[in-house]
Amino acid sequence: MNAEQENRNSGSRWSFIIHRSSFIIAFFLGAVTVVGYAPYYMFPLPVVTLAGLFYLWSQAGTPRAAAWTGFAFGLGLFLFGVSWIYVSLHDYGAMPAPLAAFATLLYCAILALFPAAAGFACARPGVPRAIRCGLLAPAAWTLAEWMRGWLLYGFPWLATGYSQVPVSPLAGYAPVLGIYGVTLATAATAGLIVVLWQRLTANDERGTRNAERNTSFNWRFIVHRSSFIVLAIWLAGWFLSQIAWTTPVGAPFNASLLQGNVAQEQKWREERVRPTLETYRVLVESAPGELIILPETALPLFLEQVPQDYLSALAASVRSRAGDVLIGVPERTPGGEYFNSVVSVGSSPPQTYRKSHLVPLGEFIPLRPVLGWIVGVLAIPLQDFSRGAEGQRPLAVAGQRVAVNICYEDAFGEEIIRQLPEATVLANVSNVAWFGRSNAPRQHLQIAQARALETGRAMLRATNTGITAVIGPRGEVLAAAPEFEIRTVTYPVQGYGGATPYVRWGNHVLLALCLALIAVAGWSARRAARSA
Repeated sequence: MNAEQENRNSGSRWSFIIHRSSFIIAFFLGAVTVVGYAPYYMFPLPVVTLAGLFYLWSQAGTPRAAAWTGFAFGLGLFLFGVSWIYVSLHDYGAMPAPLAAFATLLYCAILALFPAAAGFACARPGVPRAIRCGLLAPAAWTLAEWMRGWLLYGFPWLATGYSQVPVSPLAGYAPVLGIYGVTLATAATAGLIVVLWQRLTANDERGTRNAERNTSFNWRFIVHRSSFIVLAIWLAGWFLSQIAWTTPVGAPFNASLLQGNVAQEQKWREERVRPTLETYRVLVESAPGELIILPETALPLFLEQVPQDYLSALAASVRSRAGDVLIGVPERTPGGEYFNSVVSVGSSPPQTYRKSHLVPLGEFIPLRPVLGWIVGVLAIPLQDFSRGAEGQRPLAVAGQRVAVNICYEDAFGEEIIRQLPEATVLANVSNVAWFGRSNAPRQHLQIAQARALETGRAMLRATNTGITAVIGPRGEVLAAAPEFEIRTVTYPVQGYGGATPYVRWGNHVLLALCLALIAVAGWSARRAARSA
């Protein structure tokens, strides 16, 4: 073996070691990022871990290496962040443990492809590191998260922006650019931190002395400019958070949110139907609110099977105060279709909301010719729901216009604003008992807080086992029930009118901003190449 061949082999070995180290570091960074979300709320942490990922991308020799690093980060994030998928598949869906573990790993790996795609897009040959980290990486990361929110039925859980809700100054961007705007602000901060670090520690091949003599003005200018931009991003977020984007409409009303705490493994058993109906009857009759909300599928019967005198009793209990009850109950049509629905009884005319964005494998089987076998593996009732219409309007109940959404529908901000600005209050009914004593309920609460921020309206969450809560228009939790207890949360709620910028624009401005950053990055890279 000649010296040239030996050097080549040595370089390959070092390349492999560096690549493997980057993969391990990125996986660790992704796993640690979970602590930035609920229930821990350490919102500065994702800024730091994302900066670490962007730094690894800036050091990647090829787009392929950057993609693998992004994949590792995503795998760590999702394996540690949404491992509760295993609980729903195995503990409550009766899927064999090895198959449930494999399915969870596979799903997390699919989700990790989006950070991988962002890394691949950032590591363009010939693009200076400052441009790669300061412009390309934040835009690519944000676009990848936005795509994850709708591609393959959409799973926007653990979008970076949620980690900043509700107390970070960056949460102030939510009413203007939505949760992905918060993601962009967070990612831009991380990218600029990397630029600052690289410029402050610069020591290029020409030597430190040459670098200081020839480029001192440039790097000092970039450092000062980057520092100013980071400060401006955070100050602007704080300033935006002080603006009241919506205005009160009418007098406050009392809302009562019911938490029946029916164990998931008992919920659909025939012998538990009567006790469940009795639990909610007692809770409704003792609740003082003008608007009373029951959780998703609170009544474990089709609406047609619920005794009429039972519904009449619920309605009568609130008519004396001109109130209404919203009931989560499956609904079956004469044609055999069935829907995950919320129906109203009480002083107002009966109204219905039908869930539109269904859960794959939980409420319907996608690609049934390929995945139909799962029906025989999962012990999940009602796996073939029909979709409700997308253009449903708010329910006119208890003197309010209530924008109802069911379960993880509230994870899709651009779908929630379809009912605005007509709606005066948001209401989410959920049953996250499927995920046991995991982080899922608190992560879901944080998502609901983001929807309140984006729309400038209160969000009322009635859940089966928790977390049942009243959320204010600034994303703050005003009242909440402990998990896994039978509770009623009653709180005076204010309706709001008007529209935040996000309600008017949706994600269009955010997407245009990301594309503009990519265009500026391309222009800057070409300019740098010409002047080199």
